[in-house]
Amino acid sequence: MQKIWDNICRPNTVLGYNPFLIDKMDGAMNRIAKAVNEREKIIVYGSSSVDSICGCALLIILLKYLNADVDYFISEKENKTFICTEDVNSHIKILGTSLIVSIGPNIESKFQESIFNDMGIDVIEIIDYEELRNLKSISLSSNKLSLSSLTFKFTQAIGVYYNIKNVNRYIDLVMLGIASSNKKLSGENQIFYKEGLKYLPKSNNKGLRALMKLHNVCEGREEQLEKIINAITPSGNAVGESDNARIVLELLVTSNEYRAAQISKYLYKEFGNELS
Repeated sequence: MQKIWDNICRPNTVLGYNPFLIDKMDGAMNRIAKAVNEREKIIVYGSSSVDSICGCALLIILLKYLNADVDYFISEKENKTFICTEDVNSHIKILGTSLIVSIGPNIESKFQESIFNDMGIDVIEIIDYEELRNLKSISLSSNKLSLSSLTFKFTQAIGVYYNIKNVNRYIDLVMLGIASSNKKLSGENQIFYKEGLKYLPKSNNKGLRALMKLHNVCEGREEQLEKIINAITPSGNAVGESDNARIVLELLVTSNEYRAAQISKYLYKEFGNELS
């Protein structure tokens, strides 16, 4: 797949660099393509951080475009570092899930991995740090890229496999994820951030457009970004935060303009963000 990418693409300010240069990208793409093609149940698993939510949103939108059997799960647990075995056992396994793509939370141990394998569930984890881990599961990792940037690289690889030309239209979600993260604004993070900022005023994401209208954001200026990021930052205790995260995710993946407007108004009231 790397040769195919090289033949049809060149690094530029929109695309960034070849996604297949990331370790295990081929394996991740092949596994999710199998799940899409065979209509396996896919769960996109995330945390309540804006970076994770934006990564979840762009992957879900792409998988729905491919007519995949996809759903999502945001954990209520306070520990957002690891996938929660209880979540998988109580909520995810019963859906007939065979693949989890976790954006942020990772597999805690080989023992936990074996539990998932016994359930018939494979895991692709997308994590924003690098460490040596003796696991069989596929891990896409980078200590430089934000979660949303790394997920975008994954969607680029999927786009090559399915010959999708419009993956870059999700760059606005990537930009918001980067802006909310603690990653340095350099390298591909900077490329995606700048392109996403330019693209934001003409975003075709119904949720973002509803938020921009509600908060009077009409230009892609850095000083206005805080309005959008505050509007999609979940608050509250562990349970309340995860509930709000699910609502934010619903906002970002909906294709219904009326629903987007209603959710954005709810979030404005619920979060109490008087943004001007």
